[in-house]
Amino acid sequence: MIVTQTTTPFTDQKPGTSGLRKKVRVFQQPNYAENFIQSVFDVVEGKEGATLVIGGDGRFLNREVIGKAIRMAAAAGFGRVVVGQGGLLSTPAASNLIRQRGAIGGLVLSASHNPGGPDEDFGIKYNIANGGPAPEGVTEAIFARTGTIDRWQASDAAVPDLDTLGESRVEDMVVEVVDSVADYAALMEQLFDFDAIRGAGLTMSFDAMSAVTGPYATEILEKRLGFASGTVRNGTPLEDFGGYHPDPNLVHAHELYDRMMGDDAPDFGAASDGDGDRNLIIGRGRFVTPSDSLAMLAANAHLAPGYASGLKGIARSMPTSAAADRVADALGIPAYETPTGWKFFGNLLDAGMATICGEESAGTGSDHVREKDGLWAVLLWLNILAATGKSVDAIAREHWARFGRNYYARHDYEGVESERADTLMAELRAGLYALPGRTVAGLTVQAADDFAYSDPTDGSVSRNQGVRILFAGGSRVVFRLSGTGTSGATLRVYLERYEPVDGNLDRDTGEALADIVAAADELAGIVRHTGRERPDVIT
Repeated sequence: MIVTQTTTPFTDQKPGTSGLRKKVRVFQQPNYAENFIQSVFDVVEGKEGATLVIGGDGRFLNREVIGKAIRMAAAAGFGRVVVGQGGLLSTPAASNLIRQRGAIGGLVLSASHNPGGPDEDFGIKYNIANGGPAPEGVTEAIFARTGTIDRWQASDAAVPDLDTLGESRVEDMVVEVVDSVADYAALMEQLFDFDAIRGAGLTMSFDAMSAVTGPYATEILEKRLGFASGTVRNGTPLEDFGGYHPDPNLVHAHELYDRMMGDDAPDFGAASDGDGDRNLIIGRGRFVTPSDSLAMLAANAHLAPGYASGLKGIARSMPTSAAADRVADALGIPAYETPTGWKFFGNLLDAGMATICGEESAGTGSDHVREKDGLWAVLLWLNILAATGKSVDAIAREHWARFGRNYYARHDYEGVESERADTLMAELRAGLYALPGRTVAGLTVQAADDFAYSDPTDGSVSRNQGVRILFAGGSRVVFRLSGTGTSGATLRVYLERYEPVDGNLDRDTGEALADIVAAADELAGIVRHTGRERPDVIT
């Protein structure tokens, strides 16, 4: 039977770049999750009899909210819900499943790289029929509906067993529990030369960070590619990620970094995040920044069967270094600079204008799905290593010798008081017009702007996407506030210095960026506004 529950709106349900993210205790409020899910269903058109995919990263509250979503989907008129076994689906696997099943869309329950547990974070994101995050028009409609909602509906039937594969029914709707890994693993076998990787004799270490990628990595790396048992560490998904922060950077994956810098390091090291869409790449003795990884993958993608015919274009988020642009220029293909957020890449991918995309925040992917994909990046790196017989360090050095090196780092100031962060950005924007020609910390400002993006596929314009300050010689600093947190604001400062092929290509990154760090503080007054003498995280 369908039951109707009266409710009142919450004022804080505006989705960010990756859906609605809040603390678990916020989602545990009566009607909170239901209000948002009902708002999504009220906005979705053509749902009668349609297929909906549901899955999440296994964090605390995942199963409970999936149960609510299934019963509400039955009330909303969906014909079929496809859910990952145990409620698990990595974000790229969910995107793939939406596309393979011709689903109208999907609910992805995750807070990505944020911590999990009863006192930590949870999130809900709606992905559309192309498998990618809902565009701004849809998220704005969802938010508008959350402000007027007065009821939600759900079946009062029991939720099917999510651990048992097969079909059952809730009202007239079919609930299909599927193997979370099988379809995704089959797609990877189509894109990459598994025989070559198996035969290369490589050794590796993969840290799944007690998150959703564990089962995928175990199946693909250990079972299908033959890497030794134990190659995948922290491979069992836990509701609190073992008490750790599942963000694959040098702070939270320091054990992997230390292992890869040791005398007995394997050939290749990698990690993924809470929902499986980010990656960390480290070779023996060589960390590869996400920006460089994007450029190096694009330059060598033709070595993998799925990309042997070449790339249509390369897209990067604005804060990502310009290293990929130099590759695109050498390949004679377009390079696109978009705002942060994978939905902007989705338009380019759907239009056939780009093949490989990436963000500096450890997200890379291609047109195989419409989300960034951590394990995909790992497998492309393995394919390149197998095809060339070279080490990660050798590939990096040869790349810089050909294209020059973009020394790059991101400084994160986390949990900054929102008012302080907003004031910092407002002052920066107000003073942009006066910056060109000014010398700061020995660097001359060549140009400064507040990045705006005109989407070449539909003509839409996205403004206020981050402050860019470009220095003479190709270096720059970018300032923006992140939308991926659940409390306060995270100020992200992106620092980049371009070193041409005849320059010093083997400097310490911190040393190479020291004057840009000083210029960033002088320009934005970071210490003055935030009270922070140093960033919380450097990647």
